[in-house]
Amino acid sequence: MKNAIFVVLILIFTSALIGCTGMPDKVNPVSPFSVERYQGKWYEIARLDHSFERGLQNVTADYSLNNDGSIKVLNRGFDQGEQAWSDAEGKAKFVDDKNTGHLKVSFFGPFYSSYVVFGLDQKNYNYAYVSGYNNEYLWLLSRTPTITNERKVDFINAAKTRGFDTDSLIWVTQTPL
Repeated sequence: MKNAIFVVLILIFTSALIGCTGMPDKVNPVSPFSVERYQGKWYEIARLDHSFERGLQNVTADYSLNNDGSIKVLNRGFDQGEQAWSDAEGKAKFVDDKNTGHLKVSFFGPFYSSYVVFGLDQKNYNYAYVSGYNNEYLWLLSRTPTITNERKVDFINAAKTRGFDTDSLIWVTQTPL
């Protein structure tokens, strides 16, 4: 866990230095976006590999509103190697207006990185396609631990047309522990 925190800190610091509240070409945040409807628990269905989640399964993200208008982010996953849960708490804020799914998130102090919701079930908020500031960060989130094959295909197609390496996706195991 200590190594993961160190790596995340370095990534965030480096990202902050290069201005990481932007977004990849061909990625546009959804609008309208409602943080009130986005709150709650999301299951991570797929992601591109990165060091701060490497080896984690049963990954979830919980979002709730803070009194100051920011968003509390609680990420949790089971570390297969350590046989233990790993938690990370952060804070998110809107980059522009609160009606657009472009946020910046920080897990360490003043360093923020983009969180761009570019696909969303506008009717029920049952799934979300999320990118970071470049094409190396990509997630598929769902309100349920499993998705349909149609949703999987749609996510892959949406990501591929936006330049993401969909052949490198990790499909996260979501099993009761």
